[in-house]
Amino acid sequence: MAKKLILVIAVFSFSLIAIIGCGKKNNTSENEESIKIPIEVTQVARKTVTREVRYTGDVKAEQEVKIFSKIPDRILSFEKDEGDYVNKGDVIARIEATKIEQAVIQANAAAVSAKAQLANLRSEYERAQRLIKESAMSQQQYDAVKTQFEAAQALAEQADAALVQAKSQLSDAEVTAPISGIIGVRYYEQGDMATGPFPLVTVVKMNNVKVVVNAPEQDFGQLKVGQNAALSVLSFPGEIFTGKITKISPVLDPVTRMGKIEILVDNKDKRLKPGMFAEVQICLNTMTDVLTVPKHSVIEKTELQRINGEDVAIVKSQLFVEKDGISFLRDIDVSYTNGTVAVVSSGVEEGENIVIVGQQSLKDSSEVKVLNQGVK
Repeated sequence: MAKKLILVIAVFSFSLIAIIGCGKKNNTSENEESIKIPIEVTQVARKTVTREVRYTGDVKAEQEVKIFSKIPDRILSFEKDEGDYVNKGDVIARIEATKIEQAVIQANAAAVSAKAQLANLRSEYERAQRLIKESAMSQQQYDAVKTQFEAAQALAEQADAALVQAKSQLSDAEVTAPISGIIGVRYYEQGDMATGPFPLVTVVKMNNVKVVVNAPEQDFGQLKVGQNAALSVLSFPGEIFTGKITKISPVLDPVTRMGKIEILVDNKDKRLKPGMFAEVQICLNTMTDVLTVPKHSVIEKTELQRINGEDVAIVKSQLFVEKDGISFLRDIDVSYTNGTVAVVSSGVEEGENIVIVGQQSLKDSSEVKVLNQGVK
């Protein structure tokens, strides 16, 4: 009996040890699984990418003219108001010109008087011409009559010029549009005093509008007159307006190293208004069959390197590649990037799995668990 009891105890002990050992193995396996860092991946793919630059700028009228009153006097009336369309030559405002009207009356009277005097002296001069031919008048008398006639003739011409000038000044009392367009802003009210340094209104041409943006120095070699541009404004979300580059500044600001680019946009429906804020996108070229990765998968690391005796900041681009449950940190060369993708010239190959979620928690050779198992 004693031997059987000892044998039973021994078997029980061995079984208990085996069970405990298996439990430890299972726990170890679970712990190993739990320390794997969860990630999501996608594959490096070849795509066609449009190379583009983006700017912001202000919408301006194609042509904007400030209209001033030449007469500093009271505004009698406005014939046109903000938003009204005017043709070239249309009257926009009328200015009080009482003093000029009186000057016209005086100039007209002076001109009539000068012409009457000239008519009398012309008759006397013509008579003197006949008498001098007949030797019935001395040369001295003839010269005196001729001088009086020529003086009267000059006075008549002077009076006519003064009348023309007075009438011209009077015509300035009607302020007219120098171009066809829309009244953009009216700065005065009826009854105000018009003063020389300040415009009455502005007239704008809006069949086309222009967007002026500032481009950095590094973009100037790729921008050309005639390139297409797409722009959007907050007033029309999701809608794209198209235009073309019409002007590129010949000089750059020496402080900012930027220059102005002007883009002309068709605006026959008048929806784009001067003063709007615009986001502009210009297509430079198209790259076909290039290796691409999502932009957010790229990690940028800045390092200081000693070059020619100076510390220079070097930006390195890296990403994590997943293979057989291990993440590997790779240095890559990025030739172009936009808001969504990065074009990679070296460092990865087509079809490799790259980490797009969870890369901030990784180190080189970390064990990982791929959550989106559908990616091959």
